[in-house]
Amino acid sequence: MPTSYDVRFLDVKKVKDRPRRPWRLRWFVAGQPKSKMFATKALADNHKAKLMRAAQKGEAFDVETGEPVSWHKHAQRVTWYEHAVKYVEMKWPRVAAKSRRSIADTLATVTPALVKHTRGQPDSKLLRRALYGWAFNPKARQESEPPKEVAQALAWISKASVALVDLNERETVRKALDTLALRLDGKPAGANTVKRKRAVFYNVLEYAVELDRLDSNPIERVKWRAPAALEVVDRRVVVNPKQARALLDAVRAEAPAQLAFFGCLYYGALRPAEAVNLWLADCHLPEQGWGELLLSGSLPHSGAAWTDTGEGREERGLKHRPRKGTRPVPIPPRLVALLREHIDTFGVTPDGRLFRGARGGPLSESVYGETWRKAREKALTPDQQASPMARRPYDLRHAAVSTWLNAGVPATEVAKRAGHSVNVLLKVYAKCLDGQAEIATGGSKRF
Repeated sequence: MPTSYDVRFLDVKKVKDRPRRPWRLRWFVAGQPKSKMFATKALADNHKAKLMRAAQKGEAFDVETGEPVSWHKHAQRVTWYEHAVKYVEMKWPRVAAKSRRSIADTLATVTPALVKHTRGQPDSKLLRRALYGWAFNPKARQESEPPKEVAQALAWISKASVALVDLNERETVRKALDTLALRLDGKPAGANTVKRKRAVFYNVLEYAVELDRLDSNPIERVKWRAPAALEVVDRRVVVNPKQARALLDAVRAEAPAQLAFFGCLYYGALRPAEAVNLWLADCHLPEQGWGELLLSGSLPHSGAAWTDTGEGREERGLKHRPRKGTRPVPIPPRLVALLREHIDTFGVTPDGRLFRGARGGPLSESVYGETWRKAREKALTPDQQASPMARRPYDLRHAAVSTWLNAGVPATEVAKRAGHSVNVLLKVYAKCLDGQAEIATGGSKRF
């Protein structure tokens, strides 16, 4: 590794054709030009200052990398596994429980592919359990010691992991990306899943750049494309008003205490996590006419292992809103009637939540999911049951938004109610209604 003490720096300049990292730092080591791009001038100036301090201390520079030899030696000692664990510890306090789980899922998928050898490799299921449930879950590591077999699996991956600097090799990065594009059973993963996992992997490598463990993000040097994500709702999942009413009638027969919950999804376009978090104080329910729901948060299910409280759900702000933002949703008389009936018949929890599980806690996905499965069996034909039609309760929200659009409600108003931007709304939801030609003349009256 040739080294030199001959280092010369140029001023930081902005480059027009590099929108993501427009600021370029240039310097010379032994007469050889070096450069690095940054998102802001401040970052470029800061990196330049670090290099200059090293030069002023009399440190030798690596002619090939252009950086102090001490940096390179330190980076070689850091493994991918060590860096990934540090990244999780950095992100954990700042992200939601579902994001924590998503990060752990991604890293548990890619880390077994980034090893120097497979000698003595633990069983794949055990290794994933060790990575997902312990290595990339700081809470689990803080609360208890891992079982013996898990500790052994983690000891193996710690020794077998490639050095972080090995990810400068294009083949290594491509192997990692190809791994992220597969499910655990080896079949291709969904496009949105691949997109999400690639984003996590990219951010982990960006953190390495931030810590000066890598010169640049190696993903940017690999010509690899994730499968195209579906940006529009599959119209086959969207029920028309007649089908929606049949499904709600089936819910009434199966679990009447959940009828208003599903009604919120269809008549108000609420996300399930928003409906679970609906409070009596959020509802304006007049005896006649339209009412309004003032949504203030959601209660998504993440799993007790990923929340700070140990509860399965974590209260969050509304999607695409500030933490304490609200979203008013006008609701039609039919939903007003369903909610009034629910309150009169089943009451609310002592603290005012409308929907609850059998033990009084928040209504769980498993409970309303089972109700929905049975409702589909009752309300839909065998062919429809075998199709994607209303396969998930969330698909009632798709139906609501599509119906509003096809009934002539202005896109700006629909976006406001649903909590979307107009651009996303028109791209994702427009013209997704099953049987829309039949209801085109009926409009909102049939809804």
